[in-house]
Amino acid sequence: MLDEKIIAPEHTAVRVALWRALHVQVDVAPYIFVDEVGMKLVGDQNWRNRPDMNQDFSKSMRASIVARARFIEDLVEEQVNRGVTQYVILGAGLDTFAQRRSDIASKIDIYEVDQPGPQVWKIRRLIDTGFTIPEWLHFVPVDFETSESWWEKLTVAGFDKERSAVVISSGVSMYLTKEANLSMLKQMSFLAQGSTFALTFLHALDLLPTQERSTMEFVMKKAQESGTPFRSLFFPDEILEMAKSAGFKNNHYVSANDLYQMYFSHRLDGLNAGTAEGFLVVQTQ
Repeated sequence: MLDEKIIAPEHTAVRVALWRALHVQVDVAPYIFVDEVGMKLVGDQNWRNRPDMNQDFSKSMRASIVARARFIEDLVEEQVNRGVTQYVILGAGLDTFAQRRSDIASKIDIYEVDQPGPQVWKIRRLIDTGFTIPEWLHFVPVDFETSESWWEKLTVAGFDKERSAVVISSGVSMYLTKEANLSMLKQMSFLAQGSTFALTFLHALDLLPTQERSTMEFVMKKAQESGTPFRSLFFPDEILEMAKSAGFKNNHYVSANDLYQMYFSHRLDGLNAGTAEGFLVVQTQ
């Protein structure tokens, strides 16, 4: 893989990694999620001076990112404790679970699925910053622009379709059409019995309070200008119905309020992820 062309990660992946670190550096303890490894991989000594790292401007956005990360990690730990031994991260970006949580990760097989160039960049940065690549960490390069089958590449990398798994897709669904999201759900329905698939999705604009709607419209405008337009926003009932049509009987919507009660309700600093994002969690039977 190291012979592949090296391409720096997308701006969104870098921003997520830096917002995770910013949470630890500017918000009060106890922290919702602790991750400064991604910041080390980025390697930008002046990152705190970036306009998008202003602690007031980024407050709700970094809160959303750390709540999302914490929910995913809690879910993975829960599934590993019940015997699941495979973890697949779709669009892994600068995910650092394998480096931070070796207590859990070393017991399972982890498959990071991402574009080839940024994945090679990440591997080199891991090595340069002193991390080893353990045998249980599998990098699965997939060129999504050429319609490569990530499912086939995953199998080639050693994923066992007969064993249950937890599969995560975060920060991806909004860039896919609704047809593509449905196709992904249908693919997930073939996971072995006892598997879990979780994806984040953005709520339809009509569901957002005025200020959040204004912010989301601004974000969508910038995404369009950068060539990565948002293609799918959902009403909760809509995505639950989509999961049902894909063959899932056991599906669950985790709302922004659910995340607030889990991670923010006890805090006195006003940190809050807002209402823009939710989770769909489905399980095979």
